Amino acid sequence: MRTTVCPPLAITALAALVLCPVALAQKPPLVSQADIIKQSAPSDWRHLDPQNTLVMEINGQSVIMELAPRFAPQHAANIRTLTREGYYTGSAVVRVQDNYVTQWADPADEEKEKDKVKPLGTALANLPAEFSIPFKGLPLTRFTDPDGWAPVSGFVDGMPVAANPAKNQAWLAHCYGMVGAARSTKPDSSNGTSLYAINGQAPRALDLNITVVGRIVKGMEVLSSLPRGPGAMGFYDKPEAYVPITRARMLADIPAAEQPNIEIMRTDTATWRSLVEASRHAIGGWAVRSALHSNICNRSVPTRAIAHAT
Repeated sequence: MRTTVCPPLAITALAALVLCPVALAQKPPLVSQADIIKQSAPSDWRHLDPQNTLVMEINGQSVIMELAPRFAPQHAANIRTLTREGYYTGSAVVRVQDNYVTQWADPADEEKEKDKVKPLGTALANLPAEFSIPFKGLPLTRFTDPDGWAPVSGFVDGMPVAANPAKNQAWLAHCYGMVGAARSTKPDSSNGTSLYAINGQAPRALDLNITVVGRIVKGMEVLSSLPRGPGAMGFYDKPEAYVPITRARMLADIPAAEQPNIEIMRTDTATWRSLVEASRHAIGGWAVRSALHSNICNRSVPTRAIAHAT
């Protein structure tokens, strides 16, 4: 029979009430991340928002980006317009810098061929910088471990977020797969015509310096495996090296039978919090120690394929 020994102080203080029966109760066993996902409920998952999801075709493969209208509403609206009016179709990946970014834009703009530059249509040429939003009232699922780049961090709408409550400021973090709007030296010079995705170690020094517009939820392997550009900062030095975007559409505009059917785990549930906690621990026979730490840039949000409705 298993027995426990109570500290003498506990016996003295509590002997009249109980004989230390619960004080040494065992913690529940840790569950692996794989098992947490396997045991998740349908309510732990959500569909992509079709009005805020962009699907690009590159090298015959789909790259799916979910916009972040809560954090960059004007950029998100402009990107929707640019997509629907055909701006990104025929654009190309023009830069792949190792362990930094994959960037796409209008090739004619990169080559300074003004007579061939794509027209903006009804999209806006000038937008305000959208580096941060108010922190107060933000439905943030906080991480318990320190971030190093901000006093508070966590997830909102499936996106990694950093915040400074004292300044009432929150912003999207430059983690792997996050998408930003490239700009020139002026802070308000981005409009969504040139976008980049982080393809390596999170360059968090870019936080609060560039408008972050969303996240690649599927297809980062396409963007991160492209040939590195030999030019300065990873730009391709010859137009023939550009990787074309053969088509770009909003998910809402794709016929139902052609839509990529995936779900994303919600980041405002007990299941998500359990998944984050599990990532702090070594569970199983391989690891010899637990890190007991996690941060927003090493915690990816799971996705899963779902069957098309019949």
